[in-house]
Amino acid sequence: MANRYTRRSVLSALSCAVVSPFLATPRALAAEAPLETTTVRLMRIPAICHAPQFVAEELLHAEGFTDIRFVDAPSSASINEAIAHGQIDFNLHFASQFVSAIDGGAPITILAGVHVGCFELFANEAVRRVTDLKGKSVGVEALGSSPHLFISVMAAHVGLNPKRDIHWVTDPVAQPSELFVDGKVDAFLGTPPQPQELRARNIGHVIFNSSADPPWSQYFCCALAGNREFVRRNPVATKGVLRAIFKAADFCAAEPARAAQRLVDGGFTPRYDYAFEALRTISYDKWREYDAEDTIRFYALRMREAGLIKSTPNKIISDGTDWRFVDELKRELKT
Repeated sequence: MANRYTRRSVLSALSCAVVSPFLATPRALAAEAPLETTTVRLMRIPAICHAPQFVAEELLHAEGFTDIRFVDAPSSASINEAIAHGQIDFNLHFASQFVSAIDGGAPITILAGVHVGCFELFANEAVRRVTDLKGKSVGVEALGSSPHLFISVMAAHVGLNPKRDIHWVTDPVAQPSELFVDGKVDAFLGTPPQPQELRARNIGHVIFNSSADPPWSQYFCCALAGNREFVRRNPVATKGVLRAIFKAADFCAAEPARAAQRLVDGGFTPRYDYAFEALRTISYDKWREYDAEDTIRFYALRMREAGLIKSTPNKIISDGTDWRFVDELKRELKT
C-alpha cells in the first residue's frame, strides 16, 4: 500500500473522527477576540520529535493565521536565542534548555509540555549503564546543548560528577553520532532520526530511553515556549498557536503513519520509515495527563544540584512560565 498523502488528505485526516472532538469548537473560537496578529514564526530543524509544530500548518490556518513561517536552522542549538531575540515566536525544545535560558535571563515564557520521550543514549560495549560513563568520552554538539544537559543531570542522579567524571567531546565538523560510529567516543545521546539510523545499521546499543526509563519518562521531554513579549502582547494568538499544537500532537499520536508522511511531504525529514518509527514510540498523548510545572521543577532542581543553573525551581517557574493557556485548553479540548 502506498504511503503517500496530499495536503488535502492530511487535513481531512485531521478533521476526521480521530480528532474531530478537538476541531469541532466553532462556538469557542467565535467567543474569543480576533487574533492580535495573523503571522506566526516557528523553526525548521532536523528533529522528528518536533512533529506537532511541523504538521500543524493547516490547524494554524484554521485558527486564523494567514502567514505561517518556518525559519530554517541547522540544529536545535539556536532555538533559545531565536526565541529570545524575536526571530521566531514559538518553538518546541527540551525542557532543560528552556530552564537554562530562563536562568540566564532570556525573555522566554514556557507555556506547556507537549510530549514525553525522544532521547536514547547509545553506547559501545564498554558502557552498559549510566554509571559506566565515569572516565568515558561522550560526544555532544556543544556544552550546554540538550544532550549535554540531559546526560549531566542523569549522571548527577546516579552519583557522578558530570564536570569531572565525563570527558565531553565536541567537534566543529563531525556530528556526535558520526564520532560514535567512527569509534571516537564511547557514547552519545540521540534524537530521531539518529537512533533509527543506528539501529538500521546495527551500531551500538541503547542504555537509556527517555520514553521508558523512570524517573525521566514520568516528565515531559519537550515543552512549547514563546517570546515573552509576543505572549504578553498577543494572548489570543498565543492560545491559538497552543491549541493548534495540541491538536497536532493528538494527530501524531492517533495517526503516526499519516503524520510521518506529512513530515516527508513537507520536507522536514527525508525518510518515512524513520519518521514513522519515531512517531509511533514517542508519547504525544500525555499533554493532558502530565503537569508541565512538575516537569520544570524537576529539571530545575536536578540542574541546580548538578551546578548547571543558579536559580531555584520556584524562581524559574515564577520568571519564565505561564500556565493560563494550557489550563484553559485542557478544559476545552477534553476527549
